[in-house]
Amino acid sequence: QLVESGGGLVQAGGSLRLTCAASGTPQSISRVSTLSWYRQAPGKEREFVAAHTRGGATSHADSVKGRFNISRDKYKTTVYLQMNSLQPEDTGVYYCAARTLGKTDYDYWGQGTQVTVST
Repeated sequence: QLVESGGGLVQAGGSLRLTCAASGTPQSISRVSTLSWYRQAPGKEREFVAAHTRGGATSHADSVKGRFNISRDKYKTTVYLQMNSLQPEDTGVYYCAARTLGKTDYDYWGQGTQVTVST
């Protein structure tokens, strides 16, 4: 299970920090490899934002590079998305996704958290 938190309403130029906590049996938690953030703006398809592998590698979409930063706790069960210099085009529902070892698709998705950036 993935539970996101930290969304809200912020003015352009502001910051928010999203949190995604993974829960489950110790066995299932140990099999989580990549934790990622996706977002979906109204009327648009879901798009990749950032990813963090179990080994520590990170990647960010070009649209958020230099403004957003993904990080993960030392226990590998919680992932964060620090969002700075937010713009109205960052508005959308942000989803956390988890991929388990050996899988190419994401196995689990959170319920999403709304981020709204006003002008």
